[in-house]
Amino acid sequence: MTLFWSRDSDTASRMRILFLMCLLWLLSTQRDARAEDSITYKFQSWQEDDGRIRVDAHYAQLETVLSTETKLKLVGLIDTISGATPSGQPVRAGSDQVPLSQLTDRREAWQLEVMQPFERFTLVGSFANSRESDYLSDVWSAKALIDFNQKNTTLQVGYARSDDDITAAFLPAPRQKSSDDLIIGVTQLLSPRTVITANLTYGYASGYISDPYKIVEKRTEVLPGFFLDLTFPENRPSTKDKWVGFVSVNHALENLNAAVEGSYRLLDDTFGTTSHTLEFAWFQKFGDRLIIRPAVRFYQQSAADFYRVDLNGSPISAPNEATGRAPYYSADYRLSEMRTWMLGVKAVWEINDWCSIDATVERYLMQGRDQVTSDSAYADANVFTIGFRLWR
Repeated sequence: MTLFWSRDSDTASRMRILFLMCLLWLLSTQRDARAEDSITYKFQSWQEDDGRIRVDAHYAQLETVLSTETKLKLVGLIDTISGATPSGQPVRAGSDQVPLSQLTDRREAWQLEVMQPFERFTLVGSFANSRESDYLSDVWSAKALIDFNQKNTTLQVGYARSDDDITAAFLPAPRQKSSDDLIIGVTQLLSPRTVITANLTYGYASGYISDPYKIVEKRTEVLPGFFLDLTFPENRPSTKDKWVGFVSVNHALENLNAAVEGSYRLLDDTFGTTSHTLEFAWFQKFGDRLIIRPAVRFYQQSAADFYRVDLNGSPISAPNEATGRAPYYSADYRLSEMRTWMLGVKAVWEINDWCSIDATVERYLMQGRDQVTSDSAYADANVFTIGFRLWR
């Protein structure tokens, strides 16, 4: 993997990803005549307003089917992040802006997935690796897709495990975090034009769950009658359980040459956060080769039990390092009570029988709802995505 992940320029790294995928694609010569092999590339840019955070991501994917009907998928991702994000400190007197911290980083990730179909079920296994300057993550997963009812019903059962190393420079020693997720779900064909999917996921995370770059402030008496605004690392629990329920419905509207998809997601965790996500998309086909998809996503969450904008007036004596033990506290605005919207439109044009291009423009809107957190902590963003797909 040295070739794939050597840390040269962004352009050179992207070219290596594309070269490797094209090479594997060309070398995969023995395959079923019915198989479809493809290469996909996408570029996405997330740009928050007022020069906050910008993330540029390059993504490439190779899919190929061998003569044994074994399907291989190789994914590569490189993204860069830069800009400013709230540090966790509250607004200063005479200002309406929360203090910001500058950051830059680069992530390189890859994933290999193998899918093997059998007569009545399919097995899928994958391994992924992600590297940042201060974060290393290994993820492996396995799932089974079991068909019933003349393949009108599919049961999904899966498990995923991640092991992460956090190596922020100012931590006295590297920290570890692990996560385990179990999923069970069913996809049911209700009619030739309607499909419904329902999943239930349980996840458990343990270890260093705090964000090493988020701080919380407390006005502290350092000498009798003399106070200073001191900052301390946030301290989240060292374990978290979560439950996620998801349901989606897809219905084809033949008379309109269109399809509609709606979904709902409910999350509840032991941090005290409950969130609701509603998404709706309309797929409109024009002719034989053009699809336009407007979509909207609504998200709302409650605050974590230990979220607070500062520790002023509390009896908490914060240590200089996150311990994962009570008392817990965080001023990370992402744990506050909030509401977001994502509005966008995507166009997919199938140029010919072996090539398509797509482009997406989205607007992300974020709003705090607790009447305590400064509005300046929340950022709106524009999201642009372009890509192409080649297949044979």
